[in-house]
Amino acid sequence: MRMYDLIVKKQRGGAMSDEEIKFVVNGFTKGEIPAEQMSAWLMAVWFRGMNSKETSSLTDAMLHSGETADLSDIPGVKVDKHSTGGVGDKTTLIAAPIVASRGGVVAKMSGRGLGHTGGTIDKLESIPGFRTEIEETKFRECVRKYGISVIGQSTELAPADKKIYALRDVTGSVDCIPLIASSIMSKKLAAGTDAILLDVTVGSGAFMKTKEEAVELAKTMVDIGERAGKRTVALITNMNAPLGKAVGNAIEVKEAVEVLKGKGPEDLRKTCIVLAANMLYLCGKGELSECRKMAEESLQDGSAYKKLMDMTKAQGGDVSVLENTGLLPKASVIEELKAEKDAYLSALNAEMVGIASMKLGAGREKLGDTLDMAAGIYLHKKPGDFVKKGETYMTLYTNDAARLISAKETLDTAVSWSDKKPVLLPEVLARVEKDKVEIFA
Repeated sequence: MRMYDLIVKKQRGGAMSDEEIKFVVNGFTKGEIPAEQMSAWLMAVWFRGMNSKETSSLTDAMLHSGETADLSDIPGVKVDKHSTGGVGDKTTLIAAPIVASRGGVVAKMSGRGLGHTGGTIDKLESIPGFRTEIEETKFRECVRKYGISVIGQSTELAPADKKIYALRDVTGSVDCIPLIASSIMSKKLAAGTDAILLDVTVGSGAFMKTKEEAVELAKTMVDIGERAGKRTVALITNMNAPLGKAVGNAIEVKEAVEVLKGKGPEDLRKTCIVLAANMLYLCGKGELSECRKMAEESLQDGSAYKKLMDMTKAQGGDVSVLENTGLLPKASVIEELKAEKDAYLSALNAEMVGIASMKLGAGREKLGDTLDMAAGIYLHKKPGDFVKKGETYMTLYTNDAARLISAKETLDTAVSWSDKKPVLLPEVLARVEKDKVEIFA
């Protein structure tokens, strides 16, 4: 078998066999296939696409390029959640405790933020002492005892994906649905859970810009998951504006705690209830309507908040900052942005807000950048709100005043004003299950 022949085959629209795809993935991962040939093959896939069988084969090859986790000795249905990225997305900090509080089991590996998107691991590490890198025995102990643990992703899982993605990133082949789907699902399947909920974000702050693209990606990933024997559901969620009002690390933890205590922004609370309900559904806890009721009750009775406390304590975190969020890291430099006239806030570009938060120190422009855990942005107003002249609509936090200038320049491009109240989309736009697509908006 020659890589040259496989490149030509895909360039001409041919469907590749399991053996051919395995040859490509293993050969490149081991350094036997040079980057220029792999680049040519990736671009052929970008132009010609892949059928569902090829995409599943590519996922499987990347999945088995390294270690896979085995959680079968942990009682219960283990469910994972994956978001395709967003701004202000602290849903794992809320949905996972909800699920655990109602008998679901969440053994989750999460990632760090890069660019305009935030990372769950970074948010958790803004809690003093919280350890996201713990021994496997400790991880399993935490899951068994409390039904929940969130840790950083092991570099040993699906190493082929990391190497292939780095090449996609520099060859213009990132935005290809079969490649996106296989990249995400290889890591999710390697994590060893029984069921997977996919949160496919769409809008200005998401990778997918249209609902149609998001549904196509969701259908592809659900198909991969089901072919692998995992119950899989995908939700298409709105990311045209940041989720909730807090964008950063410590301030997002504070907001997550508010929701877990029955308060917090309505859009964030609604989204997390739907996510948690679908995770409970995948765990076999009942029909969706029953699971939604369970999720709502866990916020009302405080049991979800207690689960976050349990996990934090088990992983070395200081629970006093969750009891009193005023103890979380605070910024030394605070600046308010005020409206110049009476108007409706008609749009808030999530990507630009995320970039501005990164410029304040809350995110990474490149891997290895040090984060300012107190940095970020609080949105006093969201799209659809009326703002009076002189009223504060946004507050910026940082520990480096020099960062304010660039952040404010970015935010100037993020905010749109109007004399008329805008028509807004709901939080959840669609739901994809095996052989079933529901469009809500």
